[in-house]
Amino acid sequence: MTNRFYNADTLWLLMILLTLSTYAVGKLGYSGVEVMAFLLFTTTLKAGFIIRDFMGLRGVSLLWRIIMYGWLVIVISSIAAAYLLGL
Repeated sequence: MTNRFYNADTLWLLMILLTLSTYAVGKLGYSGVEVMAFLLFTTTLKAGFIIRDFMGLRGVSLLWRIIMYGWLVIVISSIAAAYLLGL
């Protein structure tokens, strides 16, 4: 059963809102660990939507999902570690 609100248009709108929120954070000049965590969280959400829905990996084998989501976790964790070690 599919949800009538879960479609490409809704995901596109959500991704636009997430992008605008990260733009606003940068434009307002906010900084700090909390802001970095928020930015990485929104980036992770957007990447997850792209991997699952726009790349069409929702119904593929577990191996492909592990590869793609594993890559995402490694990249996001590396960015977070680099930021935190640079404090």
